Amino acid sequence: MPLSVQKLVSRLTFRQLQVFLSVYETASYSKAGEQLGLTQPAVSSQMRQLEAALDVPVFEYVGRKLYCTAAGETLVKSIRVMFDELRFLQSDLAAMKGQVAGDLNIVAVNTAQYVVPYLLKPFCEQHPALNVNVRVVNRAEAIKRLNDNQDHLVIMGIVPEEKPLASMPFLDNELLAVARHDHSIHQEEAVSVQQFLNVGLLSRESGSGSRLALELFAQEHRLSIAPIMQLGSNDAVKHGVLAGLGVAVLPKLSILPELKLGLLKTVPLENFPLRRSWCVVYPKGKHPTPSMRAFLEFIQENVGDMEKFFQASNIGI
Repeated sequence: MPLSVQKLVSRLTFRQLQVFLSVYETASYSKAGEQLGLTQPAVSSQMRQLEAALDVPVFEYVGRKLYCTAAGETLVKSIRVMFDELRFLQSDLAAMKGQVAGDLNIVAVNTAQYVVPYLLKPFCEQHPALNVNVRVVNRAEAIKRLNDNQDHLVIMGIVPEEKPLASMPFLDNELLAVARHDHSIHQEEAVSVQQFLNVGLLSRESGSGSRLALELFAQEHRLSIAPIMQLGSNDAVKHGVLAGLGVAVLPKLSILPELKLGLLKTVPLENFPLRRSWCVVYPKGKHPTPSMRAFLEFIQENVGDMEKFFQASNIGI
């Protein structure tokens, strides 16, 4: 190794490179600190040490905005290559021990957050060398991330048919028609679906999985939907129903405690509950990594046990 490279290696640390990459990706010292569990002065100190080791500035402020220098942009490319090589090394070493290692980046749509932890517990116990990262987003963001190939796998309900995607259904997602326990609709002897939809429907925003499932059902049965209010999450819709603002169609997984306590009650409707499936999704052209294959194989091998678990417990379907 040339003396100059030895000198550089002796002065650089992987922590400095990690902090630099976080600052670069967030365009903020404070956000990078939050991401890495560091104070802003600690981030600044790491960047000063990095610039001293390289003898070039990697960031600069123009006005109050942080910019990456040309040297910093070159460094980004090298760091990503180095970190990729480290991930390959981790996977190779783990494979020598008969393990799967590395990163597994999963995106889950909002409602899937109620089921994903119960999938990950046995999976992570089976693959302790894997580093699993989960990001919860709305459906629109999940589809965008699929299009941009940003993650390994996406867990969602209704899979876009117009896109070249591979999907694996693995668990039922039940959508219930509910109202607050003291809502007048519970006094009616027989309620049609259209009557239910007309008594003050609270709904997710257009494009969400829950809203789309209801819209597809309404199209199929020639029903009209006119929500009196749109809310940005299933929890917000649930609390709107609890507050007496109206009725809703919600995933069972998101309202189990309220159903158990009797705060919410289901409204018996023809063709309800609506049933969809949770699916693991990824772009068809994507070459599965060892971590992806391990998760997909785990789902395939355990789908029956998962169904039984959720049916037998108060957690799931």
